[in-house]
Amino acid sequence: MSVIFSTMSRLFFVLLLGAAVFMLFRGHNEPGGGFIGGLFAALAFALLALSDSVAKARKALIVHPVGLIGAGLVLAFVSGIPGLVSDGSFLTHWWFELGSTHLGTATAFDIGVFMVVIGGVLSLVFRFYEGVEQ
Repeated sequence: MSVIFSTMSRLFFVLLLGAAVFMLFRGHNEPGGGFIGGLFAALAFALLALSDSVAKARKALIVHPVGLIGAGLVLAFVSGIPGLVSDGSFLTHWWFELGSTHLGTATAFDIGVFMVVIGGVLSLVFRFYEGVEQ
């Protein structure tokens, strides 16, 4: 790949990850959330894999995409248990307010969805890119 594409992809990688985190935490009151944030983050890693290599993108991801899927599923499931215990209804969320920020079990659920989407999309994308690189 060209030097310009490789250099610019690193800049876009950081910008896309920032946008992903913004979309993740914006999703409670406005459009956004774990799914679209996860797509943004997966796009960042896919761009890195396309510009450099899958090995560098996997190294930047730190954990294996399948491990990310499992951890996200566990987090999303666990976020529903407090509602089951207190209200008898799974996924009835608890909310906490810290100033103007609303946090709660729905935030944990969104982070779980975020992780599942990143892991699922990157499992597919990395497998495609590995086939092209060989």
